[in-house]
Amino acid sequence: MVTLAAEGILTQQRIGALQTEAGSVIPEATIAYQRWGEFRGSPDGLNNLIIVEHALTGDSDVADWWCDVLGPGKALDTDTWCVLSTNVLGGCQGSTGPSSTHPDGQVWGSRFPAISVRDQVEAERLFLDSLGITRAHAILGGSMGGARTLEWALMYPERIDSACVIAVSARASAWQIGIQSAQISAIERDPHWQGGDYYGTGQSPAAGLAAARRLAHLTYRGEQELDERFGVSPQQGENPLGTYRDRKQRFAVESYLQYQGRKLVERFDAGSYVILTESLNRHDIGRGRGGLIKALAACSVPTMVIGVDTDILYPYHQQEHLSRNLGNLLGIARIVSPVGHDAFLAESRQLDNALRRFLLLSQSTDTGVGDYSI
Repeated sequence: MVTLAAEGILTQQRIGALQTEAGSVIPEATIAYQRWGEFRGSPDGLNNLIIVEHALTGDSDVADWWCDVLGPGKALDTDTWCVLSTNVLGGCQGSTGPSSTHPDGQVWGSRFPAISVRDQVEAERLFLDSLGITRAHAILGGSMGGARTLEWALMYPERIDSACVIAVSARASAWQIGIQSAQISAIERDPHWQGGDYYGTGQSPAAGLAAARRLAHLTYRGEQELDERFGVSPQQGENPLGTYRDRKQRFAVESYLQYQGRKLVERFDAGSYVILTESLNRHDIGRGRGGLIKALAACSVPTMVIGVDTDILYPYHQQEHLSRNLGNLLGIARIVSPVGHDAFLAESRQLDNALRRFLLLSQSTDTGVGDYSI
């Protein structure tokens, strides 16, 4: 019998020691999770469990950031499915990360090791084992969550019946590593970073984290959307066209990006941002598997791919690459939107349709393969 936390309640589960891909050990690790809907079926066979993987600065609260697709009558129908989501290893919402307490009673801080997407998946495997679950009907996620989904399908194909990979690539591109490394640098150059050991000092690298978020947010949104919203308009009551540059006189888009930076600082830890961003730099499903094409071809899990036509962070051609090479493709869906990468969070109607299609195909023995816009 599987015993899960009360519906929607953030709960921590100890998973024991975890050895990272690079050889470090995280003792006494904890994974936080939430679930919606009742678990039905066998924990070792057919069941109704869907695992949802969140993006970089997301968390396990799917009911918050994917509220339009989770719940009775929606794509992730909680009258039918048991939806479970973890907070990623290295995060700051209940799972072990840099801001967590080390076994010696102090904060991990700079001692927290670099981790890979594979380490995140291994932590989730240990987490499911601790619950007595060895199989799930489906796993799905977008962006960093999509990377974890893809690694699940390659690392533990015998444990999932289907997968849906959204808005991600088979490996980090040089462009992605470059822009993500610039974000890490913005945090590390903040004098309050203190080598990653700012916890308990009364100071934090808030300015660096806000700058990193401004850079990142430009890759999350579409150029067309931002230009239509802001263009060259000044922020209300300000004049960025004066005789001398004045940082208090801003274009409207500058004010918007500063707002996004402040919002992240209020809810996210800079140490986790660095650790998780670095894990995306290390994302490469071909590493140790004979390269990308060989690794994708070996994927036996029925997998659907979803991309966004205006995504500049993970361009749609990267999802097309996945679809051409995956060994067991259910289909590929294209979200059409000016929003860019964040469309997998913002375009709820299109995403709801795509997820319904995925779950229908995941339950069918005659799936077929299709390429369609929603």
